[in-house]
Amino acid sequence: MVDFDLRSANARLRASNPLIQCITNTVVQQFSANVLLAIGASPAMLDHEADAGQFAGIASGILVNLGTASNHQLLAADAAIDVANAASKPWVLDPVSVGAVDFRTSRIRRAAADHPTAIRGNASEIAALGGVGLGGRGVDSTDEVDAVLPAAAKLARESGAIVAVSGPTDAVVAHIDGTDHVARISGGHEFMPLVIGTGCSLGAVTVAYLAAARAGLADPDAGASAVNATEGASNGGAASARFEAVVAAHAHFAVAGELAADGAKGPGSYSVNFLDALHTVDGDRLAQARIGLDTLTSANETASEGIQA
Repeated sequence: MVDFDLRSANARLRASNPLIQCITNTVVQQFSANVLLAIGASPAMLDHEADAGQFAGIASGILVNLGTASNHQLLAADAAIDVANAASKPWVLDPVSVGAVDFRTSRIRRAAADHPTAIRGNASEIAALGGVGLGGRGVDSTDEVDAVLPAAAKLARESGAIVAVSGPTDAVVAHIDGTDHVARISGGHEFMPLVIGTGCSLGAVTVAYLAAARAGLADPDAGASAVNATEGASNGGAASARFEAVVAAHAHFAVAGELAADGAKGPGSYSVNFLDALHTVDGDRLAQARIGLDTLTSANETASEGIQA
C-alpha cells in the first residue's frame, strides 16, 4: 500500500525553493517560468549547449521538453542529462509529439533510454513511447488515458521512471516492489487545454516537486538515490518518494485548475486566474485533492487499493 503525504510534499517545495532548469518548448517558456514562480520554485531557461551542462550542476532539477527543439536545445539536453544523472539529480522528460515524425521520435526515444526520473505526456505520447501507438496529432492526444495504462506501466518498468499520463483525469503509474501502482487525480477544468503551456509547465512543476523531495532527505548527497536512482523500481522507498512527488505535482495542478474557473469568462481570464490559483494552493488544499489509488492487475483491469480525499 502506498500512502501520500501531500501536505509535507508542498511544505518541502515551499521551503526549498528549488532551482529548475527548463530546456523546453520556446512557445511556453514565459508561462512555464511564471508557473514555477507561482508554486514557490525558481525558473532558469538555460538551453544552449555552451552552458547547459555546467548550469545543470547548479540546478536542483531539469526539464527536457523538445517541443520546438533546435540543434542548440538538443545538444543542451544531452549535456544536462549527463550531468543530472552523474549527480543523481531529478530530471523529467516531456515527449512532445513523439511518433509524429521520425527524427523527433528517435531523439525522444534516446532521451527516454537515459533514465529520466519521470516521464510526463498525454495519452497518445505515452502510448507511442511505450511502443503500442503511433502518437497523437501534434500536441493533441487521440487516445484515452485508461486505454494506455498498460503501455504506461510497461514504460515505467523498462525505464525505471514514474510515468504520468495527462487527460481529463490524470494517471500516474509507478512500478514498486513488483507491483504497478496507478494514482488517478481528478480536477482541472475544460479551459485548461485551451491555454498554451498548461501541459508543458506541468512537466516543470513535476521536476520542482521531485527536487524538493530530494532536498527533504536527511542527507541529500548520500541519499540522492532515494529520488533519482535508476534502480528505483526495485527500491520501494525510493520509488515511493518519487511517486508521491509526481502525484503531488499533478494534484497541485488539478486543484488550481478547479479554483481558476471561479470568475473566468474564457481561456484568457482563466490563464490569469490559474497562475493566481497555483500560488494560492497550500498543503491543506493539496491534501483535499481527489486521488484514487489502484494497482494494475492486467492489461485492462485495475484493482482498487483505496481513495485519498
